Amino acid sequence: MLMDGDDSNSSESKVRPLGEGEILGVIVNFLGFDRARVKCADGNIRICRIPGRFRKRVWFREGDIVVVVPWDFQPESRGDIVWMYTKSDIEKLKAEGLLPKDFDIESLKS
Repeated sequence: MLMDGDDSNSSESKVRPLGEGEILGVIVNFLGFDRARVKCADGNIRICRIPGRFRKRVWFREGDIVVVVPWDFQPESRGDIVWMYTKSDIEKLKAEGLLPKDFDIESLKS
């Protein structure tokens, strides 16, 4: 069954690019109560909230690449997780040149 805008002949799917004010990060550990510690590409470690729309629908693990939106207040230490990239999504972002030039995933994981 085809949905509106669904092109079954296309083997490539669109990858969500980073929006304005969004930062890539890696989940370091979970703190409980739908919160995770995320090491962000700007060098800050933020305590990020996992919104209700992801609970029990998307399962996060340590080491997952996520998109973080810093809060308006406490922007250096708090944020919200708004998206999770799969490994294939990260490869597509690299191929399309949408990742920042200085972004190194391996350095964030360590």
